Amino acid sequence: MEMIMKYVDKEGRLVLPKKWRDKHLKSQAVLLKIQDGKITIEEYKLPDLSQLINSVDAEIEADLDDWKGVKRDLLAVH
Repeated sequence: MEMIMKYVDKEGRLVLPKKWRDKHLKSQAVLLKIQDGKITIEEYKLPDLSQLINSVDAEIEADLDDWKGVKRDLLAVH
């Protein structure tokens, strides 16, 4: 485990080491996990939405070309 001391400025900002950013960050978003007085910084990864494809079953009577009918069927309380 590598340890680096950093200073936090008056605005609460902290500069993440360039070596870490280059290795772990694909975007500017990070995930902060705060627990028991500790902050863990991790790369933020978008969820894999492909796992949700075909994961929902719905009984729809309307033709899929009729989006208002599809919406009505989806919102109907059975």
